[in-house]
Amino acid sequence: MTTKTVGLTYDLKTDYKFKEGDPPDANAEFDHPLTIGVIAEAIQNCGFRVKKIGNATNLSEKINNLDVDIVFNISEGISGRNRESQVPILLEMARIPFVGADGLTLGLTLDKVMAKKVFMAENIPTPKFFEIKNSESLVDADHLKFPLIVKPRFEGSSKGLSDDSRVENMDELKKKADYIISTYKQPALVEEFISGQEFTVAIVGNDEPEVMPIVQIKIDGRLKLNDKFYTFARITSDRLEYICPARIPQELGKKLSDIALRVYNAVECRDFGRVDFRVDKEGRPYVLEINPLPSLSTEDVFGVVAKEIGISYDEMIGRILSSALKRHGLI
Repeated sequence: MTTKTVGLTYDLKTDYKFKEGDPPDANAEFDHPLTIGVIAEAIQNCGFRVKKIGNATNLSEKINNLDVDIVFNISEGISGRNRESQVPILLEMARIPFVGADGLTLGLTLDKVMAKKVFMAENIPTPKFFEIKNSESLVDADHLKFPLIVKPRFEGSSKGLSDDSRVENMDELKKKADYIISTYKQPALVEEFISGQEFTVAIVGNDEPEVMPIVQIKIDGRLKLNDKFYTFARITSDRLEYICPARIPQELGKKLSDIALRVYNAVECRDFGRVDFRVDKEGRPYVLEINPLPSLSTEDVFGVVAKEIGISYDEMIGRILSSALKRHGLI
């Protein structure tokens, strides 16, 4: 049997050129060159050849002579609400098989407002929300119940989230919304703030997706986070830890796993994905978002759950790749 060649599409932090007015986390979603090296090595260790392609611009230039059997896509795209869809759409147009969600799922889930509309239609619990396109439109505040949390409408990797994202009154809300709108050039999503605990659930596969052990988020040594939450600064510090398996009752674990799978299927995720939750003090889970393009860094959630289920990081990457190869009828 001939060895298959896997193309790898990605965006590097080092490729991003900061522009005037960019927020400090403008390149937060992009990968470190070391992460790309580790993923490429994992694919090779699973018995494949690897061809590094790079970002959407590189792909569009090389698309007619890629000479690959499948593309493992972890590219976040260049800019705009549909940026995560750019690589999948190019590959779809060229009829080249690829790992991961298609352009529709990636566009839908990056836009948190659109994703939440799907969750609501499917009766999946998610925090109540509204959006602010400009702060002048924020006149009727009677329906607001503080505290609230303010975030950009279509960003990932906790971009735009800092300690002052949780707001207690109208002045704080207006100030934060203005900052998001002017800095990130998009509407601000405002959600009810769920005080309690935070969890994330990784899923791998298609016809019968495998829900991985639940990961609990520990911040500043605390599992009961109450008013603490995942911020961009905490991702890049040692203040955040992943605890797996989560230290929770079996009943709550089952509830989180079941809801995560419903979310994965609702947005037609493929091959792999990750669902993020907050659970309030009464034990009620709320879906914050689903990420069909989650980080595959060895320190991140997929590396943590691989260890918990007794497989290596390379084997986890192999499972994701195998899911896509089966889906495309290539094995």
